[in-house]
Amino acid sequence: MTVAKIEKAEWHSYFDRVSKELEGKSVEIDVEALALGSQVEQEWIPLLGMTYEPRDDILSVMVEGLNHLIRSPRTVFVDIELGQVSSMEVVDADDYRHILKLSDPLRLTAPH
Repeated sequence: MTVAKIEKAEWHSYFDRVSKELEGKSVEIDVEALALGSQVEQEWIPLLGMTYEPRDDILSVMVEGLNHLIRSPRTVFVDIELGQVSSMEVVDADDYRHILKLSDPLRLTAPH
């Protein structure tokens, strides 16, 4: 596994590009902070897309039924396994850690 820091100047183009690659994967969104502990916001729900808007300084993670907004992100780290993003950690201005774990959806075969 390789951990890479994505520089802020690259966020807009990086998330536009990686959003297309990650579409259809399942995501679990965890939020951790000293004030609130660790909370699972969404468990293994289809990821619809991600985008960073530099003008508003917001990273938006779109999943079915939710638009998870990360306001004023400070750092973005990605874990890469076998050439694919397996997780991300985004730390915002309030030191909240938004952890996105990614997986391919489990495909079940029809019973015989």
